[in-house]
Amino acid sequence: MTFLTIGHRGVMGVEPENTLRSYLRAERCGMDVIALDLRLSKDGALVAVHDPDVDRTTDGSGAVADLTVAELRELDAGQGERVPVLEEVLDAVRVPIQALVGDVATATALAALILRHDLTSRIEVASAQDGVLAETARLVPGVRTVLYAASPGDEAGSVVERASVVERASAVGAAAVAVDVHRLSLETVDSAHAAGLRVTGLAVDTLDLLRLARALGLDGAVTDFPEIRSTGRFTA
Repeated sequence: MTFLTIGHRGVMGVEPENTLRSYLRAERCGMDVIALDLRLSKDGALVAVHDPDVDRTTDGSGAVADLTVAELRELDAGQGERVPVLEEVLDAVRVPIQALVGDVATATALAALILRHDLTSRIEVASAQDGVLAETARLVPGVRTVLYAASPGDEAGSVVERASVVERASAVGAAAVAVDVHRLSLETVDSAHAAGLRVTGLAVDTLDLLRLARALGLDGAVTDFPEIRSTGRFTA
């Protein structure tokens, strides 16, 4: 099976995160997939922003949910970049998208877009919320989903329990799980594979972590840096 390299918010280690500039560079660097975060603006648009507010990633302030697309577009998201809407991202790049959503309202809007434009082969939906993935699967039969398993409430630094992650992913029909690479055990990876699940590690940002990902038999790695893509092809 091919080892997938997933660009985290584009290549956020070297470009402003969740911007067209970052996504385009991820594509140029050969990333197999681009992972991005989606939230709903005040007027119901799917915008690529990680945090619930824009304070950290732009020169503005306030909650994403309290700002219209027009207001978001006035903000500098880094190096003159603007906050993109999902349709712009889909027009700008051709690689598959992994869209991370955190609530049912956002998932519902994304599901409608996927159905409207027949994007089930291009967009997979990721979430740390089991209910979000279950609802997405109900709304879009055949959509690929990914469970982000390192959920709030897990003790920092603890190993993710293999039974828990496999059972949760299987219960919502997920095709894959994504887990902090520091918290993965070989037993968890083997159990997930036995259940037919793909396993990716995050964030794999150093050569040592890439070697660990390979040693664990992972199917892919989420990374902030383009160098991991070229190095990953030659790391056993």
